[in-house]
Amino acid sequence: MLLFAYKMKTATVRRRRGQAAAFVEDRAAEGRAAFPLAELTDATGLSAIAAVNQLRRLGNRVRRVSRPHPFFLIVAPSHRTMGAPPLDWWLDDYFRWLGHPYYLALLSAAQSYGAAPQAVQVHQVITDAPRRGISVGRIRVRFFVKHGTERTPVRQPARAYAPLRVSTPEATALDLVGYASRIGGMERAAETLVPLLPHMRVSGLRDALNAERRTARAQRLGYVLERCGAGRLADAVYHWLPAKTLWCALGRGLGAPPARSTGSARWRVWTDQLEQGV
Repeated sequence: MLLFAYKMKTATVRRRRGQAAAFVEDRAAEGRAAFPLAELTDATGLSAIAAVNQLRRLGNRVRRVSRPHPFFLIVAPSHRTMGAPPLDWWLDDYFRWLGHPYYLALLSAAQSYGAAPQAVQVHQVITDAPRRGISVGRIRVRFFVKHGTERTPVRQPARAYAPLRVSTPEATALDLVGYASRIGGMERAAETLVPLLPHMRVSGLRDALNAERRTARAQRLGYVLERCGAGRLADAVYHWLPAKTLWCALGRGLGAPPARSTGSARWRVWTDQLEQGV
């Protein structure tokens, strides 16, 4: 009787040892690229510690997104050299698990429209709270914070592998101007905005402006659009602006223009900090 009980216990332990591997294989077969630890423990009955230990034994088949977060990526053989599945396969799942809004933004969003003049090495994501960057395998993600992230107009890319929120071309243009100082300056923002122009529409621009409700940012965008030859879009921004606006620098700052400054009376933007290429 004791021998039988021992054999049953041993068999149960052996079965439990392979539960994480079986779970990962099942999720991969379903086309899943990521999962939170709680999903694994709920499905298998393993404790969190036992589940993590089993996942560690899977080696490069599974990667943890970040140390503080028990959220894991399933690395298919075709992605082993990259060390992780593509970001657009799991970013939406990750933020759904976090419970925060997000969208692919700035240079990364422009690249998704084929409008980035240079290859983007670090993915740029906007969300509603400060968050440390992610480095998993060869994937690098940098986060930017914006209040009202959930209001920003987004769209789902065509033929995407998984759900993904990407800012519309018009919202991307507003963000490029708004975050110019953090992505290489206004010159780079304008350089990226120019190939984005064919994708922009007046109706979409109005939607982005109404969602953003940032007058100074709109002034800067209108000025840049005008300088880039997009008169119809610039006029749409101008008609959206309130009757009275404060002067603002093309970079940051509000108030009266400094002495001997150059600027645009139409947009009430002074341009002493303007890079030569804009």
